[in-house]
Amino acid sequence: MKLYDEYLRRLYRGGRPNRLARLQNRASAIVFGVGIWPSRVAALEVRGRRSGRTISFPIVIADYEGERFLVAMLGENANWVQNLRAAGGSAVLRHGRREDVRLEEVPVSSRPAILRRYLAVAPGARPHIPIGRNASIEEFERIAPSFPVFRITPAVAASAPGG
Repeated sequence: MKLYDEYLRRLYRGGRPNRLARLQNRASAIVFGVGIWPSRVAALEVRGRRSGRTISFPIVIADYEGERFLVAMLGENANWVQNLRAAGGSAVLRHGRREDVRLEEVPVSSRPAILRRYLAVAPGARPHIPIGRNASIEEFERIAPSFPVFRITPAVAASAPGG
């Protein structure tokens, strides 16, 4: 497993995907987007903050206490996090169907248990997060500020004028 973990870390050295990781992410986003994989994986689409183009990539959905969450396994500087914030939380999830969503950032104090759940369901993320999935909640509290977590909520339709 250590060899595989090192391989995964190399794909994202410097906090950004290398060429092979981008290729794998593109293929995974297509497969996950059409719903060929378990329901906890999907393709996330976010508008690029500079290009304006829709960027699609694979993501693992962590379920916790009846809600769904996304975690930035590469931390604060992950490109999708910056794009999402610039888009005001507006995004699309695809897993066999299109789901317009609003992603709401979770306060740091609420992240530890969600991060623990995320590591339990996202084995590919484990090499990127500096503690094990069975770490104490105190250890998750220590790293929580470094890993943004977003609650998945339905997109709110714009109100009609006068209504």
